[in-house]
Amino acid sequence: MGTVRQMALDHPCLNVSLRRQTLELIEKNRLVYSYSVSTAGNGGGERYGSECTPRGLHRIRARIGEGAARFSVFVGRRPTGEVYSPELDREYPGRDWILSRIFWLGGMEPGKNRFGDVDTARRLIYIHGSPDHLVSGIPGSHGCIRMRNADIIEVFDRVPAGTLVRID
Repeated sequence: MGTVRQMALDHPCLNVSLRRQTLELIEKNRLVYSYSVSTAGNGGGERYGSECTPRGLHRIRARIGEGAARFSVFVGRRPTGEVYSPELDREYPGRDWILSRIFWLGGMEPGKNRFGDVDTARRLIYIHGSPDHLVSGIPGSHGCIRMRNADIIEVFDRVPAGTLVRID
């Protein structure tokens, strides 16, 4: 398969680098923005229960959180009505915060990241907002791709469902 840049044509696409801990927004075959992210602390991998970030070609299967306030808290892809704050963080230590916006990813490569025990969608892998201090370019998530809140909102406003996402 070609790179996301080669597949972009006139549609936006995203390229996530596990090595560089970046997410690139590509529009009309040119790099528009590069954002710092935090991928899995366990590295790249596709198996269910591995807490690894799945590699390969994906699509955004759902966009969740449009119009939600910045720092809105989501559990099970639904807003809780909470707004993240340091006080809320102290009240729920160790909570895996999903904030502001969510891109729910679906794998496109059968046997690699789609179907069976490697299915990205079934694993509930997202690109999502996170407390900004947890996005330092150092792997640390449980498999998802964490972004700063302003960054995920900016990307969310630019890309539709169905957007291609390459994770390598």
